[in-house]
Amino acid sequence: MFVVYVGVKQPNIKVATIHRSFQQSFRPASGRKGGRGTSGKMFFVAGAKSGGGSGGGGERRSIYQKFREVDLLDKKKTVTALKPGEDRAILLGLGMILSSVMMYFVLGITILRSYADSVWTEEGVCVVLNSTVTTDMNCSYNCGSDCWRVSKYPCLQVFVSVNNTGRISRLSHNEETQDISSECFYVPRCQKDSAAMHVIVMNISERLKVNQQVPCFYDPSEQQETVLLTRLYDHSVVFHSLLWPSCMLIGGALIIVMVKLTQYLSRLCEEIGKIKR
Repeated sequence: MFVVYVGVKQPNIKVATIHRSFQQSFRPASGRKGGRGTSGKMFFVAGAKSGGGSGGGGERRSIYQKFREVDLLDKKKTVTALKPGEDRAILLGLGMILSSVMMYFVLGITILRSYADSVWTEEGVCVVLNSTVTTDMNCSYNCGSDCWRVSKYPCLQVFVSVNNTGRISRLSHNEETQDISSECFYVPRCQKDSAAMHVIVMNISERLKVNQQVPCFYDPSEQQETVLLTRLYDHSVVFHSLLWPSCMLIGGALIIVMVKLTQYLSRLCEEIGKIKR
């Protein structure tokens, strides 16, 4: 029991009385328990401190986890955004490669085959010996649906000497003309007006008479007696026909390589980041 004297005029007496009463109330308990009272207070204080420390560490861990979750979420969003773009880029590269392969196939059965089968491989100089119109040749032209009519064009024959060797051969315009008519130098497009075709052929004859020496292509094995003025599929035609499929093939391969390289570098940076943590 302790008594507190409340008074306005004696503040010092009130404080001393409170202090003595607290000492008397706690002294028997400490005397009976010995060191247990002190240890209990120490345990309480230590427990409070440890509890406060664990609470602060938990707060720090929770803040770190939040930042970590935000970082992972941003990375997932980035990966989710990049993955469809990478897939589209790979599909684009594969489509370009497939298209170039198909173009190679088409060119292989058309231009490259004609170029490889051609026997007029050597280029030389031909001297025009004779250029005359021999006779009229028949041709057919389209006049409508299921309608074909016959017209005529003059047949121009040109004889040349190859490389001044004394070898006399007949000159033809190109491989197509050689396949259509082995006798005539040039076969104009067939049309109803035969007079117009006659004018075209006569202009060619006059030019050949003016230009006595013309470049030509001949067969070095001399299996073909005919020589050609021009070739449909020469080196430049083959080069330009193969240029665009090759560019498309290289471009598609580069797109796929760049995407794979980007994915590899991304994984490498992620692994380095994990090691640094």
